[in-house]
Amino acid sequence: MRHVASLLLAGALALGTVHVADAAKAKPKVFKLTSSAFRDGGKLQLKHAGNNKSNPNCLGENISPPLSWKNPPAGTKSFLLLMFDPDGRAPAGVSHWVAYGIPASVTGFAEAEVSKESKKYVGGSSLMKLPHYFGPCTPPNTDWHHYTFTLVATDLEPDALKPGLTREELIKAVEGHTKGSAGLIGRFKHP
Repeated sequence: MRHVASLLLAGALALGTVHVADAAKAKPKVFKLTSSAFRDGGKLQLKHAGNNKSNPNCLGENISPPLSWKNPPAGTKSFLLLMFDPDGRAPAGVSHWVAYGIPASVTGFAEAEVSKESKKYVGGSSLMKLPHYFGPCTPPNTDWHHYTFTLVATDLEPDALKPGLTREELIKAVEGHTKGSAGLIGRFKHP
């Protein structure tokens, strides 16, 4: 009897009619934002820091780090991407980059690609009034700042929002239109 049951189970597996064990083992795909330049919670390189000759705290080359994402939620039509330093200018924080209208077909940005305006996204307005990435400019004698990159999937068409929105305006504009989010933190402090 045991031999017959084993043969029936083997036959069912061979025919593909038994998938209970496979279904139990399958993990849902996670919407994820990553960078090949640093791991989540890792250190941003000096080249990723801001470059502004009038600010002695801006010692870098303002080269944006590479970013990539995978497994967006179903129904995603566009993404928005924010870079925010909650430790800067306490208690308000510093908005370093506001980008939106990123088509769902885009899966990332190469290094330095968003250090300037791009046709792959609509530029918002950072604290520095820039429509593109602007890296860290931490003052000396401070501890690590945590630069939070937040990618949000939306059901908005890429051209739905006008250019130049601030972080706060964008957050309000996408209320009720978000599908999911993914985050990544890079740390930086004055060398």
